[in-house]
Amino acid sequence: MSKPMSNGEVLALSKDLINRESVTPLDEGCQRMMMEYLESSGFEHQIMDFEDTKNFWSLKKGLTDGPVLVFAGHTDVVPAGELKNWQTSPFVATEKDGYLYGRGAADMKSSLAAMLVASKNFVKDYPNHKGSIGFLITSDEEGPFINGTVRVVEELQKQQQPIDYCIVGEPSSTEQLGDVIKNGRRGSFTGFLTIKGTQGHVAYPHLADNAIHKSFKALDHLATTEWDQGNDFFPATSFQIALIKSGTFNNVIPGELYAEFNFRYSTETNHQELEKAVIAILDEYQLDYELQWKLNGEPFLTKKGKLLDASMNAIQKACAIQSKALTTGGTSDGRFIAKTGAEVVEIGPVNKTIHQVNECVKISDLSKLADIYYEIMVELLSSD
Repeated sequence: MSKPMSNGEVLALSKDLINRESVTPLDEGCQRMMMEYLESSGFEHQIMDFEDTKNFWSLKKGLTDGPVLVFAGHTDVVPAGELKNWQTSPFVATEKDGYLYGRGAADMKSSLAAMLVASKNFVKDYPNHKGSIGFLITSDEEGPFINGTVRVVEELQKQQQPIDYCIVGEPSSTEQLGDVIKNGRRGSFTGFLTIKGTQGHVAYPHLADNAIHKSFKALDHLATTEWDQGNDFFPATSFQIALIKSGTFNNVIPGELYAEFNFRYSTETNHQELEKAVIAILDEYQLDYELQWKLNGEPFLTKKGKLLDASMNAIQKACAIQSKALTTGGTSDGRFIAKTGAEVVEIGPVNKTIHQVNECVKISDLSKLADIYYEIMVELLSSD
């Protein structure tokens, strides 16, 4: 293994980023700081702001042709929540009992800091490296994901800028740093359903049509359907009702029921097939309904190959553990980058406290995370 990196610089950069209150879609100077840091290593930048979202693309070309390895991430964070429940100020990075506390510590400002330090050290140690190193950074990952990574990827494709490998700094680890690599994500597909009846007096049910009663069988059918059995890489597709609203008063038969549900689906199906199946079930019960959909993201998968192998090897060197490649969890911006044909993995810190009060990351993991990123670059881009 290469000489381990010092924890000091990664810690200092993590603190700098955490101290900036960059709640979606605000950036508060995070990206400017990152670009200035990268300039000293020869990176050239393109600012790609769209609407209220700040984005940038940076590239450092090597001495010879080769693959393009991109680090992707976001500078925005979710709101802090109830300040009274925080042990420390959420936007004042605080060291305590071996941990660094602050909003974004794990999701994902420490990853950004580790990417910066790893890239600077790699360029210094391997000035004649092959290929290119890129940074794709947005401030719209935690928000509506409209003007962030998806727009940058579209612009890069117009410029015919290839991406061969991409490391997303999402907090992938479960119990200890490096124990899990996310090599794919399930698709996410949300339905917004309104079932219509006829409102009336509870004492005169023959003059009304109870929207709740008439919905039971159809909703149960949807909830108990086996949509597929998954495969070697993905669990079976799941269906969950997340919200039901109906009724106005105790003495009134409800004339409408509103429900929101979500599919997390595998590569065994697609959102068009799921939509057709839901409509068929609703029609089976002769319901009067309205249904809208939102496709949050399609599934993607990076199978065993150069990037996954390099990631496994890097974690073994830096953390002395054997990592697992999993596709569990929610969506990430990796779904947009995977559409370019790139191999995509997510590698980042332990995710136990993400989006919670008292979000934190283990300080001793910071330099190890930079080491992981560094070792991946050595395997994929060094000309040795």
